[in-house]
Amino acid sequence: MLGDVLLIQETHKQAAEKIRHIMMADCTSKSKGYKYIVGISGESGSGKSELSHSLAMLLKPEGIRVKIIHTDNYYKVPPLLRTEWRKNQGADSIGIDEYDWNLIHQNIREFKEDREAMMPCIDIIPEQVDKLITDFKKVDVLIVDGLYAIKTDHVDLRVFIDLTYHETKMTQIIRGKEPMNEWRTTVLEREHQNVDSLKSIADLIVNKNYQVVPANGKFKELFKKNGFRK
Repeated sequence: MLGDVLLIQETHKQAAEKIRHIMMADCTSKSKGYKYIVGISGESGSGKSELSHSLAMLLKPEGIRVKIIHTDNYYKVPPLLRTEWRKNQGADSIGIDEYDWNLIHQNIREFKEDREAMMPCIDIIPEQVDKLITDFKKVDVLIVDGLYAIKTDHVDLRVFIDLTYHETKMTQIIRGKEPMNEWRTTVLEREHQNVDSLKSIADLIVNKNYQVVPANGKFKELFKKNGFRK
């Protein structure tokens, strides 16, 4: 998202470094030239964008070219109309189905097939949806971040940040993307319910202390092989 504010801290970098090690270990089982996808999910203010950026910057010196897709760019209803639409539809309309999953999966196919793609990109200052053209032939790794990113098809490594909107309230206020009022609290609670439902499909969990721990058998084994403690 254009104009977004990143609040990168040392904890994001440390967590990204651990994820990088696990990702690289997982890549050893893939064929040469495999197009790898990382998904990072979490609630508003949990550090999805900061973690994604930190991971991408750690991979860059290794000659690995990374593209980040922010799934918040893929809402069916544009920013200026979304609040009114949600209020008209009711709070139950807030959730996973608000995303244009067909377009998300189309762009992922274009990444896998080394094709040029046109993607939506929200400029948060005028709150308008722009179009971004990218050549995926030059990209090795795709990081998909957003509330429901780990639900995306063909993700190789699913990372879930286990922080609720209550715990990230200060971050949300500092970033100032949306006014904190009663309606915003309703939105955050509905998002919390939807995001939390995805935790069970995660491969790695970033816990409340921002430590990375494995969530299933395959990645527990990779942790052991790389000498990481749970």
